[in-house]
Amino acid sequence: MRGVASVEQAVGMNTTSNASKHIDGFEDTVKDFWVSRPRRPRHGRKLAGVAAGVSNRYGVDPAVVRVAFVVLTVFGGIGLPLYLLGWLLFAEEGDETSGAESLVGRGRSSMSKGFALLLCVVLVPLSGWAFAGSWIDGGAFIGLALVVAGVYLLHRGRGHARRPEPTGYTAGYSSAIGSAEQGAWGAPVIQAPAEWDALGADPQGWRLAGAAEPAPPPPTEPSPPPRRKSKIGFATLGVALAVGGVGAALAVGGEPWFTPTHVVGLVLAVLGAGMVAGSFLGGGRGLLWLAVPLSLLGLAVGTFPAEDFRGGFGNLHATPSSAEQVLPRYDRTAGDIRLDLTELSGTAPVETSLHNGAGSITVLVPRDADVTYTCEASLGNVDCLGREGAGLNTPAIRGVDTGTAGTGGLDITLTARAGAGNVEVLRD
Repeated sequence: MRGVASVEQAVGMNTTSNASKHIDGFEDTVKDFWVSRPRRPRHGRKLAGVAAGVSNRYGVDPAVVRVAFVVLTVFGGIGLPLYLLGWLLFAEEGDETSGAESLVGRGRSSMSKGFALLLCVVLVPLSGWAFAGSWIDGGAFIGLALVVAGVYLLHRGRGHARRPEPTGYTAGYSSAIGSAEQGAWGAPVIQAPAEWDALGADPQGWRLAGAAEPAPPPPTEPSPPPRRKSKIGFATLGVALAVGGVGAALAVGGEPWFTPTHVVGLVLAVLGAGMVAGSFLGGGRGLLWLAVPLSLLGLAVGTFPAEDFRGGFGNLHATPSSAEQVLPRYDRTAGDIRLDLTELSGTAPVETSLHNGAGSITVLVPRDADVTYTCEASLGNVDCLGREGAGLNTPAIRGVDTGTAGTGGLDITLTARAGAGNVEVLRD
C-alpha cells in the first residue's frame, strides 16, 4: 500500500524478503545495497557488530571480515574509519534506523544522539590520519578502492539472499496497516479478524459456494549443496611466502623501495586477497593464523621506523686509522655496530652516520676530539657523551662536546640511530 511504502522510504529501511531480486547496473546495485545494508546483531559480536553484520548479510566467515578490518588498518589505516562508518550507518537489530539517521530525525535508534555525534567527531581526524599519515604511499586510497570493489562484487553476487527483514517502527506500522484498510472517502475500515464468525458456527462446519481456495504455501527453495573445499589456502600461502622471501632479499640487498614495512604490507595484501577469494570458493580460513601475527608485526615495524636500516645481518666492527677510511654510512638490519675512531691520525674532519634496525651502536671517540652528535633510539637507552635518555620514541639527543682539552681537536660529526637497541658514544 502507498502508506506503507511512504513510511518505508522515510525511515530508509529494507522490507524486501529473502526472495531473489534482480539488480541491473552500478547505480541500482548501490541503491539496493543502501536499502538492504547489513544490520548489527545484538549477539555474536565482538565490539559494535559491524563485522558480524557484514558476515550475516553476505554469508562470509566473520573471522575473515574482522581480519580484513585489521589488515586495512595496518595497510593504509583505512580500517578504523570504515569500522566507525559502519557503526554509524548500520542499524542495530530491532532499531528503526541507524545512529547517523537518528541524528536528523529519521527514526529512533538505540544509539543515543550524543554517542552518534561523538562517533562523527572521532571519524573526522581518523579519516584525515588515514589519508595523510599512511606508512605506505597511497595505501589508504588503495585500501578504500579494494573495499568498494569487494563490497560491490559481494552485493552483485549475494545481495539477493539473506536480506534483512523489517524491524522496529516499519514492521509495527506494516502490521497495523495489515489490519486496517483506508476507505475511498474517509477513515480506515477495520477488517474483522479471519477467525470471527458472524453466525456463531464452527468455521470448519460450513463453506460458501464459490469461495476461493486458500493459496498454497510458496515452495521452499532447496538448500544449496555444500561447496567443495578449494585449495585456495595452500595457493595463497605459497604466493605469500614467495612474495615475502623475494621482498626480504631485495630489502637486505639495499633496494630503496623494499623496506620491512613495504614487505609486510605486500604479504598482508596477498593474504587478504586469498581470504576474500576463499570466502567465495571455500577454504582459506587457516590463513587467519598467519595474518593476525603478521598484522601485529606490521604495527611494530610501523612504530619502529626501519626504512633506513639496511646492510644485512650480523655484527659490524670497524677501526679506521684515517679520515679516508671512515665510511659515510654504517648500516645493519640486525646485529651490533661498533666503530672505534680512537686510532684516527691527521686533522681532516670526519663525518659519518650509523643506522641499526635491531641491535646496539657503540662509537669510541678520542679524548680531545670536538664531537658534534645526534643520537636516537626508538626503543632502548641512549648515552651520548654523558647525556642520557631511555624509553620508547624518546626525543633525539643533540649537542657538541669539545672533550677535556677544549676546542681545537679533531672535528668529528656523528649521527647514530637505532630502531630497537642501545646507542652509546664514549670517549676512550
